[in-house]
Amino acid sequence: MEKKSFYWGASTSAFQVEGGYGEGGKGVATTDVRKVPAGVADSKVASDQYHHLKEDVLLMKELGITLYRFSFNWTRIMGNGYEENPAGIAFYNQLIDLCLENGITPFPTLYHFEMPQRFVEDFAGWQSRKCVEQFVKYAEICFRHFGDRVKYWGTINEQLIASAATDLNGNHETNPELKMKHMYQMSYHMSLAEKKTIEVFRKIVKDGKIGPICSMQVVYPETPAPNDILAARNAQDFLQNCFLDMSVFGRYPTSYSNYLKNKGWYPEIEEEDAAVLENNRPDFIGINYYCSTCVRALTDGEDNSKLPPFYRNELFTLGNNPHLTKTQWMEFGIDPEGLYIGMRDIYERYGLPMVVTENGLAYSDVLEGETVSDHYRIDYLEQHIKQCERLVEEGYPVFGYCPWSLLDLVSSHQGFKKRYGLVYVDRTDEDVKDCRRIPKESYFWYKNRIQSNK
Repeated sequence: MEKKSFYWGASTSAFQVEGGYGEGGKGVATTDVRKVPAGVADSKVASDQYHHLKEDVLLMKELGITLYRFSFNWTRIMGNGYEENPAGIAFYNQLIDLCLENGITPFPTLYHFEMPQRFVEDFAGWQSRKCVEQFVKYAEICFRHFGDRVKYWGTINEQLIASAATDLNGNHETNPELKMKHMYQMSYHMSLAEKKTIEVFRKIVKDGKIGPICSMQVVYPETPAPNDILAARNAQDFLQNCFLDMSVFGRYPTSYSNYLKNKGWYPEIEEEDAAVLENNRPDFIGINYYCSTCVRALTDGEDNSKLPPFYRNELFTLGNNPHLTKTQWMEFGIDPEGLYIGMRDIYERYGLPMVVTENGLAYSDVLEGETVSDHYRIDYLEQHIKQCERLVEEGYPVFGYCPWSLLDLVSSHQGFKKRYGLVYVDRTDEDVKDCRRIPKESYFWYKNRIQSNK
């Protein structure tokens, strides 16, 4: 892959890496008030990038990356959600300028799981169309402040998770049926907000590119039985196609729409939405991929109530793939070829350029002296990079690769026990220490990989 035309990058997200809780005018986000298990780190300090910004950018420069995919913290940009926060805008101006000074293209995502808690309290967050208006207002502020220098933008990160994770979006309805209806309404409002945001983007950042960041779902049937094949097709529609079809085509898959209508979960849509949905297409698709999924048909009377909300239907349930190697944190198994399979399918369906925005291996890394020997991560990343090279060689328009993550960051439910970083952050869940940065073996390997381009 030619270095000039391919971005080698790395990724983080604001609430998982930034910290700086209550500093610089930052308001209260859903991620600040959500309950985490006892003994697990929350996001108030995270990896403390708020106080290590220059150091982190220099680590990126030394690494040799040409793309930094991060996210804006909505409540740092907007404070309480309603008013612009100059100190937060200054912080991101500093980050953007530091990246550019060091030859790194900034690539922010507007919405990566956190949102103003005030919106949940005032109008139930994404359940209301008011949230659509507020998101577009926030996005426009970002475009006007940063669009002169920032040319690649992500809209919504992993809408599948963003709409289903109640601790991130405030959907605390206790009635199960109503909760599901709320989930699909919230997801629709996110899609509408994305489309209206793209419309505004075209007017302000005329030379920029923008697209969704999807949680790519590579779904295998557990057996070749027709009902398992159909279960896999249904899962693909529910876990991926419903979001990307809306992002690209402005409509849902027919089977998905029929199911929601039959259940009484189909979202409320206003007539004037149709034109906005159809006329504002993205420029690319961001691909988050860690592993594939195996599903099967649900058997009569089988309990799937403990599965995530998006699995709670009669159409499919989790199966088991015996052909993949599983680890403590990668319980579905490691499947590099799934990256090739999934991205090939996405291109054939949508015909848009793609960039890998997240791909990484979770492990409970151990610091020994001043070294973290993470050969397992090197092996994982190498196998997945080879699949990107395969795609490029075959003519698929893949323009970048960003491992998750640049440095260790706070995991949503496992804190710092579950680490993904190329750089070790010296803290534990219960002892913040000084968050010292220590490059792992994978950092030096990736640096050489970028330099060699082989």
